[in-house]
This record gives sequence, structure tokens and C-alpha cells, in this order.
Amino acid sequence: MSLPPRAQIRAVLLDLDGTLVDTAPDIAAAANAMLGALGRTTLPESRIAGFIGQGIATLVRRALAATGGEDDEARFAGALASFEAAYLEHVADRSRPYPGVVTGLERLRAARVPLACVTNKASRFTLPLLASTGLRGYFGVVVSGDDVARKKPEPDALLAASGALGVTPGESWVIGDSRNDVRAARAAGCPVAVVPYGYREGLAVEALGADAIVASVEAAAGWITMGA
Repeated sequence: MSLPPRAQIRAVLLDLDGTLVDTAPDIAAAANAMLGALGRTTLPESRIAGFIGQGIATLVRRALAATGGEDDEARFAGALASFEAAYLEHVADRSRPYPGVVTGLERLRAARVPLACVTNKASRFTLPLLASTGLRGYFGVVVSGDDVARKKPEPDALLAASGALGVTPGESWVIGDSRNDVRAARAAGCPVAVVPYGYREGLAVEALGADAIVASVEAAAGWITMGA
């Protein structure tokens, strides 16, 4: 695995959950509030963190399956609504940027590298989360899951972000933490790196198939801006 040519990179597109921000504590709290409302046993935060990676609907289905079965679509719909209400109210109570994120974004901004946040999370969660964690101002573009027809691993969100920043996909370096991020980048034609932390659904970071593994957003920024 190797980094893309430095001269090729004109923008950076960053995933949110598991890359920029550790959102598992608040996601787990909302999932357990949902389970409690249904009269089900709550789950450890670490167990729920393993459900993150395919969107909220999949997470809710996984939480239901782990606590007695999903039952029917009507129960699932009610559970999803319960989760979303709890999460929206507490979207950033304990969620925090990972180490090196703010420093890395500061360095990229100082070097005038255009930045986009690209996430499958719906905008009603994304925007308050970015604002509450102090990250919103770093991004010229934010593309949420409900801003495009198809979420990652389809390429739509990455193509929308690179287009809005005025660069080609090949000039847009994707940094994520999951197989979804890598697949979306491949489909869009973007070089892609992954961080060794985050939410990988139990996969080894080497198994994600990225072009490179970067220790942190700060490390990626240092490489991009070397000599700038």
C-alpha cells in the first residue's frame, strides 16, 4: 500500500463517524434508550460500536437481532423512530474528535487545502454534531447521506463533494475508517487511505483494501502539506 502522489492531491474528503469523531458513546446511549423503551436488555457500548458502519437502520436491526429478534417491519419502524429521537436529542453529549483531528484540520486549512466531510449520517444529525464538536468551520462542503440518491459504498456522495470543491475525483484524497469508505472511493475513482482506529465491523484495517493506512488525520495532513 502506498500514498498517492502529493502533487495529485488538491482536496481531502473525510468521513465523519470513526474518522473525525468518536461517536460510539452517544450512538450506544441512543440504542440503549431504544432497547429500554422496548423492554429489552441493554447492550455494552463496545458491542453496539461493532454494529456501526452500515448506517442507522442497519445498526437498529443489529441491536434488535442481538436482543431477541427484529420481529416485524412495524416494530422495526417504531424502534428506528425511537432511536432517532434519542440520538437527535443527545447527538454530541460525549462524542469527541479523535486525537490529531483538530491539529490536522488546522494544518490543512492553513495550507488552503479544500476540505469536505462526507458521511452516510443524515444531515439532521451531521450538522449539529459538527457544530457541537467545533469542526463545522473547517469544511467548505458537507455531504450527508440524505443529500444524495445513494449512500456509501456507492460513489454519489464523494462525486458530489469533489464536484462542489471544483476538483476531479482523482484529485480528491478520501480518508475513512471502513470498508464502505474504501468501496465508495474505488467506485468514484478517488485515492483512499484509512485510519487504524474507528469502526470496521470487526475487520482488520489491512483487510479494508485502502491505498494506505495513515496513523491519524494529523499524520495525513503533515504528509500532504510537507514543504508547503
